[in-house]
Amino acid sequence: MSAADLPDAETLVRRLLEQLREVIGPETALVGIRTGGAWLAERLHRELGIGVPLGTLDVSFYRDDYERRGLKTDVKPSEIPFDVEGRDILLIDDVLYTGRTIRAAVNELFDYGRPARIRLATLVDRGGRELPVAAAFVGAVISLPGGENINLERDAEGRFRLSVMRP
Repeated sequence: MSAADLPDAETLVRRLLEQLREVIGPETALVGIRTGGAWLAERLHRELGIGVPLGTLDVSFYRDDYERRGLKTDVKPSEIPFDVEGRDILLIDDVLYTGRTIRAAVNELFDYGRPARIRLATLVDRGGRELPVAAAFVGAVISLPGGENINLERDAEGRFRLSVMRP
């Protein structure tokens, strides 16, 4: 797949916003997974006018493939500035692929407390699941050949763009 075949990322953000406006409550918390999911969560949090502070997770130490993938050089601390216990949480990621990142994020969230509910929103679902994970809210479903990945990029003005990465 070429970059020209990818949908416009800003259109997908608007699509997600439409879906989320219907289900966000006053106590819903957004938690973005670094890096692209955190960028997307920042935008959604601002556009939806959510009063609960935004949370971010860096799941590097929670991944089950940590030994195989190694540690990223830019690991940052997770920040959950609200009480997780009994909270409705909307977990945000940019691209859903195998489900391993989401599993790691849920494991880390439970270290902070027991949420009432966790739902997943993702800009792109590219298939290829290795774990039984599904997003409740999705901007687009895209099929890619094995070995290719979708990358979310953010420019200096905060606009998003999707690109295809090949090995």
